[in-house]
Amino acid sequence: MAIMAPSFTSLVFTVRRCEPELVSPAKPTPNEFKQLSDLDDRDSLRFQIPIIQFYKYNPSMQGRDTVKIIREALSKTLVFYYPFAGRLREGPGAKLMVECTGEGVMFIEADADVSLDQFGHAIHPPFPCIDELLYDVPGSGEMLNCPLLLIQVTRLRCGGFIFALRLNHLMSDAPSIVQFMNAMGEMARGVCAPSIPPVWQRELLNARNPPQVTCTHHEFDELVKPQSLIINSLHELACCSFFFGSTEVCAIRKRIPHHLGKYSTFEVLTAFMWRCRTIALSPDPEDQVRLIFMNNVRAILNPPLPRGYYGNAYAISLAVTTARELCENPLEYALELVRKAKANVNDEYIRSFIDLVVSKGRPRTTIVQSFVVSNTARVGFRDVDCGWGKAIYGGVANIFESPSTSATSFYIEAMNSKGEDGIMVPMCLPTLAMERFVQELNNILQDQSDGGPMSKFIISSIETPLNSPSSLEGQQLK
Repeated sequence: MAIMAPSFTSLVFTVRRCEPELVSPAKPTPNEFKQLSDLDDRDSLRFQIPIIQFYKYNPSMQGRDTVKIIREALSKTLVFYYPFAGRLREGPGAKLMVECTGEGVMFIEADADVSLDQFGHAIHPPFPCIDELLYDVPGSGEMLNCPLLLIQVTRLRCGGFIFALRLNHLMSDAPSIVQFMNAMGEMARGVCAPSIPPVWQRELLNARNPPQVTCTHHEFDELVKPQSLIINSLHELACCSFFFGSTEVCAIRKRIPHHLGKYSTFEVLTAFMWRCRTIALSPDPEDQVRLIFMNNVRAILNPPLPRGYYGNAYAISLAVTTARELCENPLEYALELVRKAKANVNDEYIRSFIDLVVSKGRPRTTIVQSFVVSNTARVGFRDVDCGWGKAIYGGVANIFESPSTSATSFYIEAMNSKGEDGIMVPMCLPTLAMERFVQELNNILQDQSDGGPMSKFIISSIETPLNSPSSLEGQQLK
């Protein structure tokens, strides 16, 4: 099975950008302050998330200007989602709030001398060209007093286009920003109001008074970084995307004894990737290893959050074991850890977590020694339609790398080069660890009891220091 760099890793093209502008709501909106929830207002969310959508040319939209349509739709959508047109301010006790100023979001019109087919048949992260397609306007990316959204729409030579968005994570999570993007798509297609009215109500996820920490939360434990797991700046990193379709997921499920019952695809894939990644990193057997993943709590809370809520609404699940236990036990050991961590998240656990966040002064989640997973494969990024149809790729733009003992991997809905639907899992590891990781995946996924052929599931892009070619490039891994 080959590790291949897709065509756009060496793709060179020119993007001509207009001057960034502010797009404000199409009508006057309330001038007021809105508090973020205590679940929003955490140091762990003080970063920007880049999202990118690729759209094909649609003959039915011939003669219609993509940029003009999306700009106007954005302005209309901001009438309903007017806090996005405001700015974050810091209040007493460092509590964050949105001043609804109506200033607008930052918007960039662009054209690129490249066609969509030049990006290859299976578009996936990492995107080395992301800086061209989502320009980081100097001074625009701070947490406070800056635009909360930055959007760039780039027309392509073929008539397709690329929609890229940067979100201040303090405002929303993945389902929430998809809700906003769908509303914008509806406006672009001519509706007068979003089909799902937006709901602020951030007070629903505030701490209780007084806070009552009733559950155990290891998310904030202070840990010593074991030298055997540290990934430092001297390591050459390989960043790859792995495609898991039905064939690959079935191959993993065959390793699970039937008497254990059913596991979700998320549980199976997460346990599998955590175990393979740990084997690849080869830590000291007694080192603690951790799995952190996010749970959408909208339907878990009692009562559930109202439909249309567009803040951060997820809780953290944590599984902890030693490298020896994880790697030497069969896959069902990791599966049970994942299932138990997921089952712990109920209404009281979520309330206790929020109370702990506030009582501890909004600490950052401890992610050293951790594999961090955010499942965006079912939130609907690819379904966003501004009139040109659904995106051929939609989701997070790049792998979140960390020169520490942790890495965040996003599960992304995607298609492979054969048009098969599945889940793309980007991964970033030191090059030698990546070779071991790929070998471990090959050993398991090629070992099928029915002897059927395996699809080519590895789609990768190698990111290495300049003048330092990767030992993975073009290598055949048996």
